[in-house]
Amino acid sequence: MAAFRRWKAQRLARADESRKGSVDEAIAELVQLLNGQERFCTTSSCAGRLLLAQAPARGFNGYEVQKKNCSWLMVTHQLCAKEDVMTALQKATGDTVFKFEPFILHVQCQELQDAQLLHSVAIDSGFRNSGITVGRRGKIMMAVRSTHCLEVPLSHMGKLMVTEEYVDFLVQIANRKMEENMKRIDRFYNCLQLALKTELSMSNSPHETIQKTHSVYTHRRKRKPDKEPSACTSSENKEESETEDDPEANLNIFS
Repeated sequence: MAAFRRWKAQRLARADESRKGSVDEAIAELVQLLNGQERFCTTSSCAGRLLLAQAPARGFNGYEVQKKNCSWLMVTHQLCAKEDVMTALQKATGDTVFKFEPFILHVQCQELQDAQLLHSVAIDSGFRNSGITVGRRGKIMMAVRSTHCLEVPLSHMGKLMVTEEYVDFLVQIANRKMEENMKRIDRFYNCLQLALKTELSMSNSPHETIQKTHSVYTHRRKRKPDKEPSACTSSENKEESETEDDPEANLNIFS
């Protein structure tokens, strides 16, 4: 526990190495809430963004491998207009792709039950691709993720391959995804506040102390089609199940 606190203090004292150099405004309060808890430490985050990326000379073959070398012709963490994309496309000399990337957050947790708490909150908030990883040395990471992405090629070697009308259509879709993304962030923040408050009340109640040590914060995968979450649920009402374990732990997500 003491070692985690020392590591967290060192981590938070480091300069922000993201391109932007600071936490996105839309998630600043959420990040502050998490880091205000001794058992959590955020390691990387992005509130969600719309961007037009240009690939290096070799194009987008094996894009996932080469994406760090891409240049951004346009990026925003807000809604955008067709004109923003068209203006950015005028600067294109290679292959470009228009993308919407949703909110992502990585949090190192002190104990597994802390990660389970965040995982439950994330799932209830609509981030159904969230998962927990435990490293060989016992590092516990919780990743908050969702799957409502968008990625569409627009130009090849600087030549626009679609109509302006289609670009307008894509922008409308991307903006709707961004709006939904922001709603989920708000839901996550509110649900986290409720979960922390509920946990505190449980820890102060002798009758509930035994239940707290049980895995009440894990969430069962539903086999039925996902339904849009409408409200936070108290951890007291959750069913026991296995934790969703995601083997990926990409800690290099920068705004």
